[in-house]
Amino acid sequence: MKKSVMILISIGMLFYSHALIADGSPLKKDRFFYEQKGDIVWEVKTHQKMVAITFDDGPDPIETTEILNELKKYNAKCTFFVLGKKVETYPEIASRIIKEGHELANHTYNHAYFKGESGEDIVKELMKTERVITGVSGKGSKFFRPPGGVYSDSVVNAAKQVGLKIILWSWHQDTRDWKKPGAHVIKKQVMKNLRNGDIILMHDSVSGKSQTKEALSQILPELMKKGYRVVTVSELIKSQEAQEIEIGNYFYP
Repeated sequence: MKKSVMILISIGMLFYSHALIADGSPLKKDRFFYEQKGDIVWEVKTHQKMVAITFDDGPDPIETTEILNELKKYNAKCTFFVLGKKVETYPEIASRIIKEGHELANHTYNHAYFKGESGEDIVKELMKTERVITGVSGKGSKFFRPPGGVYSDSVVNAAKQVGLKIILWSWHQDTRDWKKPGAHVIKKQVMKNLRNGDIILMHDSVSGKSQTKEALSQILPELMKKGYRVVTVSELIKSQEAQEIEIGNYFYP
């Protein structure tokens, strides 16, 4: 995109924000606000038939192992948003995630819900988890998912300070597998709403008997039949970058 066009867009956005403030209406910092700034990703725009299945709250020695075994059958690669304290407890499971081509991402150390904490406290929580992830994988993660999907300026700024991109999930792809509604219900939720670039939310640590592995055993072959690839969040985002470059649009990193 030409520099002059970018300048005009920037001036327009600046004028719009000031106009909102000038008429007494506060600037609404909702999904649209953060998505347009490129601060948070809910899903990815791509013409390719690919989705990212993500898992929160692990690793767990039983559930994560079962899920990894299922993913291996279909050569599906996923992103695991891990808790630092669990990685410390089960480093061998975290190591296996990496070795099998998946990626680790930050989900805080203690599953902390950030509702009013200072930016400094949020940074400390994220950094503590990054040190644990680095200890297992040899490198830090790229992404952060706040527990409960709670976001604010403080959370966004802290993530930026640590060098992490916030990744949430497609609103139509919250499987609520932690409620254990039945494997067929979880499968239906995913398949009936399926779109290119979806980020699907699942969990690899559920209190009681998890239904996630059983649901995956139904979902993965259906995705393959429809021609979908299951990829990491990193690969999904790269597909958008490549697409934006191809059609000549500006991509907000």
